[in-house]
Amino acid sequence: MGYTYEWKIKGLRKGNSTDVSDAIIGTQWTVTATDEVGDGITGEFNGATPFDLHTINTGSFTPFSELTEEQVIGWIKNTVSGSNKATNYWDHIESRIVRDITAKRGSYSNLLEDELPWKPNPTTYNGPHGNGGA
Repeated sequence: MGYTYEWKIKGLRKGNSTDVSDAIIGTQWTVTATDEVGDGITGEFNGATPFDLHTINTGSFTPFSELTEEQVIGWIKNTVSGSNKATNYWDHIESRIVRDITAKRGSYSNLLEDELPWKPNPTTYNGPHGNGGA
C-alpha cells in the first residue's frame, strides 16, 4: 500500500540574535497522506518542529522575505525523517497516518469494558446454573 504525501505550513515562529534577524525558530505543519489504492481516503498528522536560533548557519541564511514554503518544508522533512536519530520520528508520523486512514475505512472498533464478549449482560444473566443461582 502506497501513499502520496502533501505537506503544508500552518504557522511559523521567528526569532532574532546578534547574527541573524527574523530567523525561523519554529514551525507548525500538517502532512496529509492519500492512500493510492484508489478510494481516496486520507490520513493526517499535525506537527511542530523547532529550530535552534544559535545553530543557524549564517553562511547559508535566507532572509525571511525570500523564504519559500518548499524550502521550509525541506527543513522539516530533513529534521523529522533525516539521518539524525535524535530528531527522526517519521515512523511515528507514518503510523499515526495509517491509523487515521484505517479508522476512516471503518476497519476496527474500540470496545468499552461492558461490550466485551465475556462480560455478562445483566438483563439476561441467571447465575452459574441458569436459574438465578438457586
